[in-house]
Amino acid sequence: MASQDPWDVAVIGAGPAGLAAARAAAQDGARTVVLERAAHPRYKTCGGGLIGASLAAVGDGIRIPVRDEVSSCTFTLRGKREQTRVHRTPMLAMVLRDEFDDELRRAAAGAGAVLREHCLVRGLSQQPYLARVHLAAGEEVTARVVVGADGSSGVSARHAGVRYAQVDLGLELEILVPPPVRDSWRGRILLDWGALPGSYAWVFPKDDRLTVGVIATRGHADYTRQYLRDFVARLDLAGYGTAQDSGHLTRCRADDSPVRTGRVLVAGDAAGLLEPCTREGISFALRSGRLAGQVAARAAQADKAAQAGRAGPAGPPDQELDRYLALLGQELIPEMRAGGLLLRAFSRHPGLFHAGLATPRGWRAFVEVCSGDASFHALADRTPSRLALTLVGRI
Repeated sequence: MASQDPWDVAVIGAGPAGLAAARAAAQDGARTVVLERAAHPRYKTCGGGLIGASLAAVGDGIRIPVRDEVSSCTFTLRGKREQTRVHRTPMLAMVLRDEFDDELRRAAAGAGAVLREHCLVRGLSQQPYLARVHLAAGEEVTARVVVGADGSSGVSARHAGVRYAQVDLGLELEILVPPPVRDSWRGRILLDWGALPGSYAWVFPKDDRLTVGVIATRGHADYTRQYLRDFVARLDLAGYGTAQDSGHLTRCRADDSPVRTGRVLVAGDAAGLLEPCTREGISFALRSGRLAGQVAARAAQADKAAQAGRAGPAGPPDQELDRYLALLGQELIPEMRAGGLLLRAFSRHPGLFHAGLATPRGWRAFVEVCSGDASFHALADRTPSRLALTLVGRI
């Protein structure tokens, strides 16, 4: 059964991308609903490290539930050649995703968005001027524009025809640690560059627990599992209890992959938007969600104006929706291309990458990216950096 009056914007998924979209659309005056299959707060496999770009994208009016602030980083190469660097101020904030997402939910609701939980989406269909969201219970939700933010394996990505150029397997443990261990990791992360090209492991401190994980190219599941076991054992963390033991696939879009079909936009993981080298996706989710929400609200406004036979402040609906890819091309896609260049260099020569972080220039670049003072695109756009990355990536 479909509701009689369509929503201006319907958002599928209540993660960072979906909630950022809902908040932006509602703030722009759109009548907005969010459809979430679970209920907040809910666990999500994620490193939970917020870089400066994520903190900036959150915006005002949201209390970020920070578990730790990081100013020190230890780097190792396959467990060896350890180096620790310290910055004078924090450069990363650590959060648990259930707590962080719940605050984003509060902000979206505060802006006027309606959240419907336990809504499992089975499919999408479209007709002129409307999109229909088909729920498992048999209900249909209609909207002038739909923003799909239900992950890379969700209904929205399939409906939009998103294609992926890179798929990786991430495994993660939430390890509960006693006060002495907690104190030894406070304010410090560890990054280890793995043996498989492009793989790495991490330890992120979050007060009473450590988020410990590894990521590697899909198709090497046995290696990835063994890497995690060895990594945990090497750090003497194997004897502690775990609050979570999970895994997930991260998928990075192909350069020509669509981000829109008709009245459906995709954002965040559903669009394959993440940084290819680090696989950082929270900042991409927040930023692409915000852009999708703003574009959707303007398109819905234009649609209502056109149907009422009057000129609105926005252009024609399809013209407004077309702006989404252009905005991504200005703000996010250049960062992904630079990250791909960095990944090729890192995959071929992790030892050079590790050695580079020991130099003042390499450490400064790492801090700038973490703190949000620079992006990979800005760094790679510097002529010496681009030449070096291109050369190393080809050797």
